[in-house]
Amino acid sequence: MGALSGMKIVEFAGIGPGPFAAMMLSDMGAEVIRIDRATAVGTETRPPATNPTLRGRRNIALDLKKPEAVSVALELLERADALIEGFRPGVMERLGLGPDVVMTRNPRIIYGRMTGWGQTGPIAKTPGHDINYIALTGALAAIGTKAAGPVPPLNLVGDYGGGALYLVVGVLAAYIEAQRSGKGQIVDAAMVEGAASLMTPAYGALAAGTWIEERESNRLDGGCHHYNVYETKDGRHIAIGSNEPQFYKELLATLGLAGDALPAQGDRAHWPAMRARLAAIFKTRTREEWTRIMEMKEICFAPVLSMSEAPRHPHNAARGTFINIEGVVQPGPAPRFSRTENRVARPPAYAGEHSREVLAGWGFDQSRIDALIASGAVRQR
Repeated sequence: MGALSGMKIVEFAGIGPGPFAAMMLSDMGAEVIRIDRATAVGTETRPPATNPTLRGRRNIALDLKKPEAVSVALELLERADALIEGFRPGVMERLGLGPDVVMTRNPRIIYGRMTGWGQTGPIAKTPGHDINYIALTGALAAIGTKAAGPVPPLNLVGDYGGGALYLVVGVLAAYIEAQRSGKGQIVDAAMVEGAASLMTPAYGALAAGTWIEERESNRLDGGCHHYNVYETKDGRHIAIGSNEPQFYKELLATLGLAGDALPAQGDRAHWPAMRARLAAIFKTRTREEWTRIMEMKEICFAPVLSMSEAPRHPHNAARGTFINIEGVVQPGPAPRFSRTENRVARPPAYAGEHSREVLAGWGFDQSRIDALIASGAVRQR
C-alpha cells in the first residue's frame, strides 16, 4: 500500500519523461492505466521488460480515431483523479480529449500536460528534445569543457529532471489542492521551464558575481581541483567532492600534501595547477586502490562506476537500490517511505495486454467490452 494508494491515473502513451512520471506515480501506489494506440499492438521491437519506465501499470489499446474509443477514454477519465499526456499542444484537443471536454465530464480531474516548450509561446508547437530545451535555459552552455564546448548530460536535465519530476510534483500538488477545493486544474509542465528552475542556484551565483560564464571556471563545473573527476592508473576514474574546508583538509592529508605550501583552496588562479598536481597523484594508483584508501574517509569520495558495476557496489546492494524484474536489473522505486512502502505493482506490459481487464475493473460490462473489441475501437493483445 503505497502513499498514493487509491489514486487513479490515466496515462496517454508517449515516450521518455511521460512514462517515467507515470512509473514514479505507480511506484508510490497510484493505480495507473496506460492508454496505448491500437496500432501498437503486436508491433513491439523489444520485450517490454527491457523498458523499465513501463513498469507498474496495466495497458489498454484504443483506436482514438473511432468515436467509440474516444467515448471509452472519456468514461475512464470520468473515474480518474488525474490524466497525464505528453503530446504537442493541440493534439488532445483534436482527439476530442482536451481539457474543456474532459473537465466538463470530471471537474475534479487533474489534467497533467507535459511538453518541451509549454502550451503557449512562439515556439510552443515546434518539435524539440532534451538537448534543445536545456540549450534555451543556460544549462547546456554551463556544462562541458573549454576544449570540447557544451556536452549533453544524457537527457537527464530536460526530459527527466525538468520534465518528469516537475510533472509529478505539479500533479500531486494540484491533487492535494483538489481535496480542499473540489476542483481540478490543468498542470502545464514545460521541460524548458523545469530545466530553468533547476538552474536557480546557478542564476543566484551569477547575480552575486560568483559565477563566471566560461566553462571549467567555477567550483561545480569542473573548474576547481577539489570538485572534479580524475583518471586513475588503470584508466578508470574517481570523483572528488571536497568542497568544505574540513573535507579538503582530509583530502590533502590523505594525498601527503598537508605539509606543503599550497595556495588557498578558493584561489581560482591556482586551480589549473592544482588540478594538474592532483591528476598526477591519482594516476599513481588504480581506482580500486584509491577506493580502499579513501572511501570511508571524510573526503567526499566515490569511484566512478559504470551502469553494469553500480548494482554490485556494497552500499547499493545493502540498500536494495537496484532491483531485478524479469531478468532486467533496474533502479528501484524512490524515494523511500517509513510506513507506506513503495513497490512495483507489475512488470512492464505489452500494448493492449490488459484491455479487457482494465475495462472490467473500471466498471464496463462484459457485453459492451465484447462489442468494443469486435468493432476495433479497443484492441486486446
